[in-house]
Amino acid sequence: MRMMRVKPVEPSNLEDVLDEIAAKCDNDSTPDTLTLDEILESVGRRSYGPLLLVIGLFAISPATILPGMTWFAAALTLLVAGQMALGRPRIWLPKKALQAQLPRDAVRSGVEKGRGAAKVIDKLLKPRLTVLSKPPFVNLVALMVIAAALITFPLGLIPLAPLAPGLAVVFFGLGMVARDGLWLALGTAVIAGTIWLTKPLIF
Repeated sequence: MRMMRVKPVEPSNLEDVLDEIAAKCDNDSTPDTLTLDEILESVGRRSYGPLLLVIGLFAISPATILPGMTWFAAALTLLVAGQMALGRPRIWLPKKALQAQLPRDAVRSGVEKGRGAAKVIDKLLKPRLTVLSKPPFVNLVALMVIAAALITFPLGLIPLAPLAPGLAVVFFGLGMVARDGLWLALGTAVIAGTIWLTKPLIF
């Protein structure tokens, strides 16, 4: 009898994403650190939504206080969004970036601290305006994510300024995961507002 391969269930909201990461943190077989590859694999590296959501959460986390981390997150966002705009079915990330390590305890702590906000946010998520999460509109969303990544590079020189584009990437990730066009529109509004407010610094 031929066995069918069961396709993993992809996260459908923020709590699902946090649950998957927490399960990875609690795996006794893992060392004291987790690689970025392990975290992304736990939430589904083949889908743009969970990937953007994890990168966005990293971009607004305390980890970006470390030198270069803001630009690292922006570079990852740019790479993922570029492939999203081109409609690539499988996402490629450089091996060196995937080998970046994070302390397992710090990741677990961040997950637990985010659960309260996740419960509130998930209540606001639902499939609506789903046309915005499908071609050709999803390609426009990808361009907005690219814009978020690009403006992060100059804003990275200003304390706390990169939080705005990072938050927009979180909104885009949530919208893609839940197929909620309202959150995609909110992400677009955040990016447009950030560009308008900071254009003297960017251009």
